[in-house]
Amino acid sequence: MLARAERMHRQFFQPVRSFSRQPAWEPPADVLENEREVLVVVALPGVKPDQVEAAIDGGDLIVSGARTLPAELGSAVIHRLELPQGRFERRLALPAGRYSNVRRTFADGCLLVLLSKAEPSRG
Repeated sequence: MLARAERMHRQFFQPVRSFSRQPAWEPPADVLENEREVLVVVALPGVKPDQVEAAIDGGDLIVSGARTLPAELGSAVIHRLELPQGRFERRLALPAGRYSNVRRTFADGCLLVLLSKAEPSRG
């Protein structure tokens, strides 16, 4: 189990070729759906809300931004650094459909994006 957990950690925090062509890492994310909404949870501990962008591109949600070391640690000796620093970007396929309302909040170190499903048009 420990080996599996280590593999998952490396998979989630490995550098990837980002869509903006800059080096980036991918934060782990969950996508949950019920009959009225889609909830996307992206783990971003230590990232300030004003350092995160979220946009819908076609059928995908793109979350990007940067995590930086606190200024107080600029001259610190680092003994262990497991949380990735620098630019991150994650493209997540959304369930098919249209969304009428997008809300974004931060809670417990995670970005929460709540997308309300649009009512199907009648006619």
